Amino acid sequence: MGGKAIELSVSAKTIDKVKRKWPYKHRLYKIVAGSTIPVAILVLWQLLGDAGRISPLLFPTPLKIWESLLRLHNSGILWSNVFISIQRVVYGFVIGAGLGFLLGLLVGFIRLVEKTIDPTVQMIRMVPHLAVTTLFVLWFGIGETSKILLIAKGSFFPLYINTYLGIRNVDAKYFEVAKVLGFSRIKQIVRLVIPASLPNIFLGIRLSVSVSWLGLVVAEIMGSTSGIGYLMMDARAMGITSNVFVGIFFFAVCGKISDSLIVGLERRLLKWRDSFQGK
Repeated sequence: MGGKAIELSVSAKTIDKVKRKWPYKHRLYKIVAGSTIPVAILVLWQLLGDAGRISPLLFPTPLKIWESLLRLHNSGILWSNVFISIQRVVYGFVIGAGLGFLLGLLVGFIRLVEKTIDPTVQMIRMVPHLAVTTLFVLWFGIGETSKILLIAKGSFFPLYINTYLGIRNVDAKYFEVAKVLGFSRIKQIVRLVIPASLPNIFLGIRLSVSVSWLGLVVAEIMGSTSGIGYLMMDARAMGITSNVFVGIFFFAVCGKISDSLIVGLERRLLKWRDSFQGK
C-alpha cells in the first residue's frame, strides 16, 4: 500500500511538472480532445448530406450553414442581433442571480428568514418557466422589460438554492471558532461563510448562466423584433433552415464561452481546494 501511494504521489508530481513546463501543449491537448466529437459529428453530417442520406431542407449541411453565417455577417444583421441578445442575458442574469445570491445568504444564515421566505420561494420555483411567459407579456408587454425579467426569473433560483445549501453545508465548528475569535456577523459572512460556500456558489452561477440562455430563447421567441431568437423565427417563417442552425450555433457558442469564463474564474479562486481531478 505504501509503495502504491508513493507511486501515485510521484506520478501526480510528474503531471504537475509537465503542465508547468509545457502549458501551451497541455492547453492544445485539451482543445484537441474537447473538439474531437464535434468535428467527427460535423464530418459525418457533411458526408451524409453530400450522399443525399438526409433532407437538405431539414438538415442543411455544415457548408450550407457556413455560407448562411457568412451571408448574415456580410449583411451586418448578425452581430447587431447577437449583441442585443448578449445584453439581455447580462441584464437578466445580473438582476436575477444577484437577488438569488443575496436572498440565499439571508436564508442560509438566518433561520427565521428561512422559515418565513423559503417555503414561498420553493413554491414559486415549482411553477414552470413557460407557464408565466404569457403573464409576463400581459403585465409588461413585449418590450425589453418582460424579456429581461423572464431571464432574471430563471437565473434567480439556481444561485439562490446553491448559495443556501453552500452555507448550510459549512462545518459548524468553523462558526464556533469564529465566535471565539469575536467575529461580527459581517465578518463571519465575508471571512467564513462565503469562502467556505464558494464551490456551491460557483455551481449555482454556472447553472444560472445556462438557465439565462434558455430564458433568452423563450423570451425572444415569444415576441421580439431583434435578437438571435428573432432571426431564428424569421428564418423559420421564410423556410431558411440554415439560418435557424446559425442561431442555434450562436446560442451554443455564447453559452459555452460564458460557462468557460466562470470555470476559469472558479479554478483561479479555488486553487486551495484539494479535490479529485480524475484519472
